[in-house]
Amino acid sequence: MSGFNSPGASRFNYRAIWSIYRFELHRFRRTLLTGLLVPVITTSLYFVVFGGAIGSRMTQIDGIPYAAFIVPGLIMMSMFTESIFNASFGIYMPKFTGTIYELLSAPVSAAETIIAYVGAAATKSLIVGTIIFLTAHLFVDLPVAHPLAMVGFMLLIAISFCLFGFILGIWAQSFEQLQVIPLLIVMPMTFLGGAFYSIHMLAEPWRTITLFNPIVYLISGFRWTFFGRGDVGIEFSLIFVAGMLALCLGIIGWMFRTGYRLKK
Repeated sequence: MSGFNSPGASRFNYRAIWSIYRFELHRFRRTLLTGLLVPVITTSLYFVVFGGAIGSRMTQIDGIPYAAFIVPGLIMMSMFTESIFNASFGIYMPKFTGTIYELLSAPVSAAETIIAYVGAAATKSLIVGTIIFLTAHLFVDLPVAHPLAMVGFMLLIAISFCLFGFILGIWAQSFEQLQVIPLLIVMPMTFLGGAFYSIHMLAEPWRTITLFNPIVYLISGFRWTFFGRGDVGIEFSLIFVAGMLALCLGIIGWMFRTGYRLKK
């Protein structure tokens, strides 16, 4: 276990990082066709249902065509799900099969392990997000006011939620626990976080209550990169993303220092 418990190494074990990263991506390649088709089909259905049925009655929101308005929410919703699932499943399976002990005894530090697992999961999430972005262009004219900010925001969200998923994977002791938080907490919060509507359309006190939903700040910030406007200020979105990133890193650091549910 020396590799996990050492406070730091003089240099990274890049071979170990690459090996774990490549192994995790290999799982994605085995289901590549499904992994690529599902977001395309899902995005198309959302455009048919929301863009067609609802968009015909609600043509614009804040001067933005409704079909274009929902694209950032669609991308974020899929990236939340993919990031959490891939990262949590990636670290949970070694625990479930018992191969976690091989990793614990290998000369691989905690930082190297996190970079490899989270990096692979974030790569998968970014691929899915990019596919949805490209698919959306088949249905709607989609401007991007701040392209570099959009890419940066996608990267930050992917890493943050992969870290969150990594925490869930360590915490979970069954497949049911692995799914309960994404399905019962994250997904409802996403639907209530302004993915398909502006929170300014809500009456009080619901508008104020919605501001306590952290997903609002993520979707609003990402929508700002497309249209130059959001439900909340971009500075609040960036503060929240940075805070989430720091909190997840702190929790994972504590888990590795204490061996929480890693050595049992």
